[in-house]
Amino acid sequence: MRVVVAERNPLVISALREMLDCDGRFELLACVQSGRHFLELAAEGEFDVAVIGWKLADMDGADVLAEIHSRKLGVRIAVFSNDHDIGILKQCVRLGAQGYCFQFDDPSIIFETILAVAHGRICIPYIDINKVNDTPLSQLTVRERELLAVLSDGWTNLQIATRTGISENTVKYHLKNLYDKLDVRNRAMAVALYARERRTQKQPFG
Repeated sequence: MRVVVAERNPLVISALREMLDCDGRFELLACVQSGRHFLELAAEGEFDVAVIGWKLADMDGADVLAEIHSRKLGVRIAVFSNDHDIGILKQCVRLGAQGYCFQFDDPSIIFETILAVAHGRICIPYIDINKVNDTPLSQLTVRERELLAVLSDGWTNLQIATRTGISENTVKYHLKNLYDKLDVRNRAMAVALYARERRTQKQPFG
């Protein structure tokens, strides 16, 4: 089974290399630390499955998966994460990752995930598929989504107040509620979250 590994941490790469070599079922073709290099390998398509970390040297897993989707490269990917955040798992499913495992999983689980993905199956930890598209933005009202959109366009509080016919204090009140719902502290964090979620809104499983 021909495998490519993309991971920024050299210690994790070393551990994966040793595990795969010792197992005997895998041929490790390449290890890269950047998303750019991985995408170059993916374009060539000369491997059966890729194991990618969620954070690479130059981009994160969401960016890599989105690029794979947009370029229609058709490679099979298992995400190898050190973060137990269910939000990351949901993003991976939405963006078309076929497998997902944790760096602290037993090696047998990691191997079975890689093999399942290489054979064309989906292998992810249990998740309620009905909630896979639940995101911080999904709980916002239409008005709050509109407010977030104009924030991302760079509108000031005064501009929002003037164009919507409400006072600046009311704008601040709505913004506070918006930040509370998104669990962010300020405008910059809200806009960053909005941009990230818009980027990752893809159809599940490519």
